[in-house]
Amino acid sequence: MSFALSRSVFNGFRSHFFHLGTSKSSDQCINKWYQHCASHFIFKQQRSFSTSFDFKPSPETQEMVDLARNFTRDNIIPVASKYDQSGDFPVEIINKTHSLGLMNFFIPTEYGGVGVDYVDSLLIQEQLGYGCTAISMAMALNGLAGISLVNYGSAAQKDKYLTHLANKPSFTAFCVTEPGAGSDVAGLKTRADRTSTNEWILNGEKAWISNGSTANVYCVLARSDHSPETKPAKAFTMFLVDKGTPGLKIGKKEENLGQRCADTRSISFENVKLTSESVLGKVGEGFKMTMGAFDYQRPILACNSVGLAQRALDEAVKYSLERKAFGQPISNYQAIQFKLANMAIGIESARLTYLKAGWAYQNNEQITLLASIAKTLAADVANQSAAEAVQVFGGAGFNSEYPVEKLMRDAKLFHIYGGTVEIQRMVIAREIIKQAKDKL
Repeated sequence: MSFALSRSVFNGFRSHFFHLGTSKSSDQCINKWYQHCASHFIFKQQRSFSTSFDFKPSPETQEMVDLARNFTRDNIIPVASKYDQSGDFPVEIINKTHSLGLMNFFIPTEYGGVGVDYVDSLLIQEQLGYGCTAISMAMALNGLAGISLVNYGSAAQKDKYLTHLANKPSFTAFCVTEPGAGSDVAGLKTRADRTSTNEWILNGEKAWISNGSTANVYCVLARSDHSPETKPAKAFTMFLVDKGTPGLKIGKKEENLGQRCADTRSISFENVKLTSESVLGKVGEGFKMTMGAFDYQRPILACNSVGLAQRALDEAVKYSLERKAFGQPISNYQAIQFKLANMAIGIESARLTYLKAGWAYQNNEQITLLASIAKTLAADVANQSAAEAVQVFGGAGFNSEYPVEKLMRDAKLFHIYGGTVEIQRMVIAREIIKQAKDKL
């Protein structure tokens, strides 16, 4: 960025001096003024200022992104349709992904993590989402319980759970949503009753839990203070429940519209006995912990949405070049070109929002607003892009022999989980109004 004083600016000031009038020769005054300003830094020739923005990944990051892209091309895309049709959990793919260090980026290096920072992890996960978001999100959703362990876990809990996640391709489940409460976290009914100084009893039911049967540990939000006067911020506690704990029951696999190979189930807790060692963080911190985990997760949902949208665009472009109508490729028609252009505009915009949110998180800034914007925009873009890709394909787009109908089904979930886009718009509005009030 140059701050050199241009001759046009100089002439503008010259005219201003003439307008004001001076007792000395105007040219003498202006020349003297010009020389004075030119000696100060704001007008020095070719002065540049670093913005610290760099959209080019480091060579190390690019290597990881390329690894994820090639892995997706060779291992995920060829089998995505098979897993979509069978609904089987993609164990083999996830084992390979884990062996390459392409999952569980939240784990610190001292517990066996790969040492990839948050922004870089988003770029990598976009590549995995390009292949199949059901597969990529099965791995990414480890981050909800994982980041809670990182931020609030005791040394013993971190050593037990984070080390296991780093060493073996394993899973966690974040149990918040219930049959009667999703976005309304304060309305949860699952309860934890303290029966002694060191013992708790957990009862309740959770719904739509990802990695429901594959998880080794369940991170469960329960109401621990039952006084109606206690505010939600102090009324909930997070508990760690190991798989196989007596009273923990796993429901049937849900048959969903999209992301069909995801292991989504209901989980119930019937008089589950826990000790104080199962409390994650402090008693009464569960609500705060949950909100923090959602903030962490929303840019990850966004980058996966962008990966899906990019796949939709690429498939639509490829098909438009191959498909001919009225004697020429349909890519020659403005109606198709506008669809492709709008898809590209949305994808680039959504990618920038998740990167900005990721940068803010990485720099310990408050990201609730940015995370909700990133998640909402990317979810909208994914759904719009997938729908437009189906339209570009025409009748073929409605057929399961082609990839875009799966993209359209898979995209819909991004409008729902991690907080619906309607709730996100409420969060966004609340945050911008709060910021405006703080400035008054």
